[in-house]
Amino acid sequence: MAQFSVNPQRFDPYKNFKFRIKWDGRFVAGVSKIGALKRTTEVVTHREGGDPSSSRKSPGRSEYEAISIERGVTHDKDFEQWANKVWNYGSGLGAEVALKDFRKDLIIEVYNEAGQLALAYKVFRCWVSEFQAQADLDANANAVLIQSLKLENEGWERDYEVAEPAEPSFTEP
Repeated sequence: MAQFSVNPQRFDPYKNFKFRIKWDGRFVAGVSKIGALKRTTEVVTHREGGDPSSSRKSPGRSEYEAISIERGVTHDKDFEQWANKVWNYGSGLGAEVALKDFRKDLIIEVYNEAGQLALAYKVFRCWVSEFQAQADLDANANAVLIQSLKLENEGWERDYEVAEPAEPSFTEP
């Protein structure tokens, strides 16, 4: 079976360096790294008294791991404003948490080398469990200042509406 139905000549899987993330209906600026989407399902073992010595196994609860997002520090306040909805230090008694809108659904889009949308994932009911405003400062370093979010979520699914794109070919003049 071909790995790619629209582009049967394609052999290589998609690369991991062209992607974007969207929340509140718009793309988030400057994201340079998104952690893996990972789901783990517990195994429930059981056996009946008359069964042989081995156990039977069935699926139990599924858990979705937190997703980390990193980007270089700029004047864009999106990361900080979302983190402050979960806990806003110094905002006054009873106003520390924005219970109404601290959760967001988001979309992660993956593009092929030609910049065509190839895959998309919907991630549900995310909220910020960890916010790093900046990385360590080091006068001897030669690096970009990074901020990050750790997003708890209640599940994700692939968006099957996003179809495999027909990849362009170039002909000699």
